[in-house]
Amino acid sequence: MVSRKITQQINKDLFRGKAIIILGARQVGKTTLTKTILENHKKDALVFNGDDSDIREIFYKPTAARMKNIVGNNEIVVFDEAQRIPNIGIIMKLFTDQVQNIQVIATGSSSLQLANILNEPLTGRKYEHLLYPLSFAEMVDHHGLVEEMRQLKHRLVFGYYPEIVNTPGEEIRLLKLLTGSYLYKDIFAMNKVKKPLLLDKLVRALALQVGSEVSYNELSQLIGIDKGTVETYIDLLEKTFILFRLDAYSGNLRNEIKKGKKVYFYDNGILNTIIGNFTPVELRPDIGALWENYIISERIKSNAYSGFYGKSYFWRTTQQQEIDYIEEADGKLNAYEFKWNPKKKARFPKTFLNAYNIESTMVVTPENIDAFLYVPLNSQ
Repeated sequence: MVSRKITQQINKDLFRGKAIIILGARQVGKTTLTKTILENHKKDALVFNGDDSDIREIFYKPTAARMKNIVGNNEIVVFDEAQRIPNIGIIMKLFTDQVQNIQVIATGSSSLQLANILNEPLTGRKYEHLLYPLSFAEMVDHHGLVEEMRQLKHRLVFGYYPEIVNTPGEEIRLLKLLTGSYLYKDIFAMNKVKKPLLLDKLVRALALQVGSEVSYNELSQLIGIDKGTVETYIDLLEKTFILFRLDAYSGNLRNEIKKGKKVYFYDNGILNTIIGNFTPVELRPDIGALWENYIISERIKSNAYSGFYGKSYFWRTTQQQEIDYIEEADGKLNAYEFKWNPKKKARFPKTFLNAYNIESTMVVTPENIDAFLYVPLNSQ
């Protein structure tokens, strides 16, 4: 089994008087992670799945007395897919405040739903953790850098969802099942999408524009929905961990694009399933976009697991000067360009370098990917 980097962070938070919330897309391994935590701690535990209707009925009218009766002598209570359980915020508050020596863990695949349910009842009473699909660094820890580098082209096409990684030879079939059955399940459960076909069109349009600046106006005209609905749908896709946005960095220069956005997918396998293209990377005219989506999504994972507290951007001017990726922390900027071909030159515009406090620049290629993405498991 692949060790998840987030496990160490969660172990530090156990039995410190707060609920633990584990967020992440469906099928990224939240249930497996909680099972591993329970096995490691060898404490009596109760596990409830919010997708089961009888569980939702049991907790329909929570009281402190009933919570104590339910928990019995157990020391850990887990709510899997907690956003499906009515009153889950009140339930977890009752456990945290009124049931002694109980650790509550909740997993969820929609940050929007869980945030709305939990924020007020659990203010100051929770630790939140975000679990992603498997990462480059986790796979390096699992079977070594050499083997993971051998798998790099495969990852660019099929991604890092645990079932995909663990079932070689069935990637396309499983990705189609995953995308069809789970991708939008939480969005539809929120009843916020009136026309699912339009959502499909939007997601495909976004997948075809990875690495390019996104225009809500153009998407609106292309799909036939208003600009506000486009932005709402993208927000829902972000809060259910299908994709994420990068804002344009702007500071001193008048000709900088100030409100631009790029959209990336958390997993290349999902991206390729959406556009219906599993062609090997050697034959892909979009290899630059695939590489950029892969490397930025993996950096997001690496930063989250290593505790990076800064912000991420891209940079572009109206004269088309650009930098693929920027990180800002403590008033300093680190700038990165991504090239699939190590022989291809990359330049950092002097306009940018002269205007800002630049700590470092780096061109990331397959030859130095480990320097950009790898954080050893025991260094956290």
